[in-house]
Amino acid sequence: MERDVEVVEVSPRDGLQNERVGLSLAEKLELIERAIGIGARRIEVTSFVSPRRVPQMADAEAVVAGLPVLSDARFIGLCLNERGVERALAASAAATRGLDEIGCVLVATDSFGIANQGQTVDQGIAANRAMIAAANAGGLSAQVTIAGSFGCPYEGEVGEDHVLGLAETMAEAGATEIAFADTIGVAVPANVGRMVASARKRLGDLPIRVHLHDTRGMAPANSWAAWQEGCRKFDSALGGLGGCPFAPKSAGNLATEELIYLFERAGISTGLDLTKAIAANRWLSERMGRSLSSRVGRAGDFSPHPQKQQECA
Repeated sequence: MERDVEVVEVSPRDGLQNERVGLSLAEKLELIERAIGIGARRIEVTSFVSPRRVPQMADAEAVVAGLPVLSDARFIGLCLNERGVERALAASAAATRGLDEIGCVLVATDSFGIANQGQTVDQGIAANRAMIAAANAGGLSAQVTIAGSFGCPYEGEVGEDHVLGLAETMAEAGATEIAFADTIGVAVPANVGRMVASARKRLGDLPIRVHLHDTRGMAPANSWAAWQEGCRKFDSALGGLGGCPFAPKSAGNLATEELIYLFERAGISTGLDLTKAIAANRWLSERMGRSLSSRVGRAGDFSPHPQKQQECA
């Protein structure tokens, strides 16, 4: 299907990592299958991190082993260090289908980096260089997300030029794509639009992506600002599920249903089916034991009924 934007579904990883209610392996694989049924063709399926720190991702190898065999999908495994890349490569090699990409993370500030990954920015740069090299040597591409691109939960404002400098460094290291993450949901459209515009000038043809959390209700508007400045790749999670375990008060991701509604109503194709996304929201809500935060998931699609509109008027 022709798509004007690419949506990266992150609910199996970022959506679940901070949830108290864990899904079984079978349910995680069903979530991935449901995302594919919606039309998602790039999915972050798990992360290879310490099960002591993020127990929800303890079954990463089993998830990779159970991935469906599809030729038109790309599966991403998130890693925070070389050991994670080694695990991801081994799991992928042992699986029938395996992974296509390694997702790396560079945190924009020392304080957040130490809380999230136990490393400063400089240490993170060195680690990501090694991770990219290891992924490439193992036959997988590697992209980098810069966490805290728009604000740090410990240090406050983060300079745009500093973030763009990190992006350039990761591009030079061989990253195939750079994502700017509003990890704690503090950005407004002006911030996001400016970052995307500057990144497109400084990174040339390197693909860029945005990863937006909806802590303060700005994620849909921020997505539109990114689109207007030329960004065509967006992370989202079914139901708006997610959050960062090491970012106090951060809320969930931009909801996939809201991203679909935003773009499709504007005539911009996502390749995703909103009706199926809402159905998947309800399935996921039942398993999580609570209503999910997505407003479109609750309200549904908009189907005008002229007679009803006239009566309301």
